[in-house]
Amino acid sequence: MTYKIDAKGKSVGRVATEAASVLMGKTSPAFQKHIAADVEVVIENASKATIAPSKLGEVHSKTYSGYPGGLRERTIGYTIEKKGYAEVFLRAISRMIPRNRLHKIRMKNLKVTE
Repeated sequence: MTYKIDAKGKSVGRVATEAASVLMGKTSPAFQKHIAADVEVVIENASKATIAPSKLGEVHSKTYSGYPGGLRERTIGYTIEKKGYAEVFLRAISRMIPRNRLHKIRMKNLKVTE
């Protein structure tokens, strides 16, 4: 089954919560938390999603090498510039899905088109 979400005019968080809920199977009447839902989520018009200008400067990703001065922070604007809007949606949805053995299976059922 395919579930389509149109991101045009919607905020990233609203689309991400809807997609995460469907990927986990919460919208299905036959929901079982230990079984991955048989649904594919397609997010369309990712580049037309609404992102406030103040949000573009916010840090959404941090990595630390372990060395002094090794903290790297990435803003949403930088991620969009380098990898596109799809990466912003993937990161948001990935963090909403529980980190267990079904995480990879659920994320493979997600497609984002710009």
